[in-house]
Parts: sequence; structure tokens; C-alpha cells
Amino acid sequence: MNALEYRNKENVVINSSLHNENRSARAFRSKKEEQRYWILLITLIVLGLLSSYGLLVYNNPVPVDSPSFIPVVKRRLVALVAMLIAAICQSLSTVAFQSITNNRIITPSLLGFESLYTTIHTSTIFFFGVGALINFTGIVPFAIQVIVMVLMSLILYGWLLSGKYGNLQLMLLVGIIIGTGLKSVSSFMRRLLSPNQFDILQARLFGSVNNADSAYFPIVIPVVIIVALLLLAHSKKLNILSLGKDVSTSFGVKHQSSIIYTLILVSVLMSISTALIGPLTFYGFLVATLSYQAAPTYDHRYIFPMALAIGFLIITSAYFLMYHVFNAQGVVSVIIELFGGIIFLTVILRKRAL
Repeated sequence: MNALEYRNKENVVINSSLHNENRSARAFRSKKEEQRYWILLITLIVLGLLSSYGLLVYNNPVPVDSPSFIPVVKRRLVALVAMLIAAICQSLSTVAFQSITNNRIITPSLLGFESLYTTIHTSTIFFFGVGALINFTGIVPFAIQVIVMVLMSLILYGWLLSGKYGNLQLMLLVGIIIGTGLKSVSSFMRRLLSPNQFDILQARLFGSVNNADSAYFPIVIPVVIIVALLLLAHSKKLNILSLGKDVSTSFGVKHQSSIIYTLILVSVLMSISTALIGPLTFYGFLVATLSYQAAPTYDHRYIFPMALAIGFLIITSAYFLMYHVFNAQGVVSVIIELFGGIIFLTVILRKRAL
């Protein structure tokens, strides 16, 4: 090897080493992006805490030094805990669901959770009357709703994701068909109800934290915490699953079993949120879409906290503004769904595909 060839080879090695030094497997492309992420996350958390504080103490009709001040705060605390549960369930489940389906438009609502919730309440008042619907409260009815939703999901996953021809797209298609069918059945039964029955039922079918009962919290809170921690521990596999079946298989991840495991966790969170508060169709989509914009990373260990912070801030600030600024308590969920639907249409029109 002459001197010129040796020098050229040495230059190639140096350039290659410099190129490898610039390459990184970190979650963020630069330290500046990482710093911006943490600043934004802390800001969102602080704003969420301020909104929570405002919901608890702002415009309290009872003076602070009065013995009745604490009971009023406790009643408001029930609604705040329900908001936190909804934020955890909707944000984590939507982000995880979109990652395993490799699609940032579809949501877990497509699997028919909300349609099943509507059908359960509609059939209750249709077959047993208003009294049965009013008395359809307590831990046992709540547990029945959650169990039925989870069992439906498990049957759907076991049937469509196992077997020779099982695939995720078929499961989503069947979920949409089942959800549409349940909506049609419940809509038919609602048309046969009297006006008074219809009004009572319609109030139940709107998603609201006022539907939450603190008697459910001893069961709901531990389950939500456990499932959320399991989903967070599953973050590294979600990073790989989001790349598709071929890539995840080449990395040694059992694609089908990991998908089913994630869907089970998603179904538990969605079932609890729907049974506790009611349908929130576009809330999860709104939170997930904003989270992807706020956290420029593929790593779910950073996307999940951002989604949770954004989801909690959205729901607490929306209730604070509607309750204490615009005095419109009954339209909070409608406003959230409206903005979520607008963003949904905007994303579809930009991508021109589902």
C-alpha cells in the first residue's frame, strides 16, 4: 500500500468515526429539543395544578374560615379525581392504541366501547323503565359494565387476532361494524321511549365528570394505577411495535402476543373511563394529536407523560372556564368533543387518508 492509498483510507476511517459520533439513539435529536420538552412538560403540569386549585377553591360560596368550607372542597375533589382518571385512561390508551395500529387517526372508540355503554343504558330504561336506570348505580352495576366491555374486547381480540388469517385491520373493521350496529339498536329503542324517559336517558349519555360516583374510587383508582404502570413499563416494546410487524419481529418482539397484551390494557382503561364518566369520543384523539406535536420523539416514555399532562390540563381548564367564566356547566363535554372533531377533520384533510 503506497502513501497515497494509506492516507485516503485513513481519511475514510476518520470521516466514518466523526459520522458515527454525530449519530445518536437518544430519544431526542438534540439537547435543545430535550430541554424544550422538559420546560413545556413542567409548564403544562403547573398550569394543570393551577386549574385544579381553581376548581377546588375559586368561587366557593362558603368562607374559608367556615366549617362548611372543607365539605364543599371535598365535593369538588370528587369531580377533580374523576377528571384525573379520565385523563389517564383516555390519553394513555389512545397513544398506545395508535402506536400498535401504526395510525394516528383511529382511536379506541372505534372498538365499540361507547356504543356498548349507550346500548346498556338504553336497553335498561327500555325494558325495565326509568326507575331501573336511576337505580342502576353502585359498585355491582359499575363492575358489570366494565366486565362486559372488557369481555367483549377479549372475545374480539381472541377471535380476530388469533388464527391463520387474524390481523389488526380486520379487527378494526369488525369493531366499527359492531359499534355501528349497537348505535342503530340503541337509536331505535330511544325512538320508542316517552319524552320524559328520553330526557333522563340523554342526560346519562353525555360524558360528564358529574356522572362519577366516589363510591367507585376504591376500586377504580388501584386498577387504573396498576394498568397505567404496566403500560408505562411496556413503553420500550411500544417503540418497536410502532414500527410495524416486520421490524418488530426482526427485533425479536413477539408481535401478536404484544399487540394482544397492549389491547387488553387499553380495553381496561377505556372501559373504566366510559363506565365512570360516559362517552368522550374525540377527547383522546385531541390529547394524542397535541402530544405528538409537543413531544418530538418516538419514545413512549416521554410521549405518555406529555399526553397525560395535556389531557389533564385540557379537561380541568375546560371545566374551570365553563363553570366559572361562561356559567355553562352542561356543555363542557360538548365543547371538548367539538374541538376534538375539528382537529380530527383537519388531520384527515391534511393527510387525505385514514
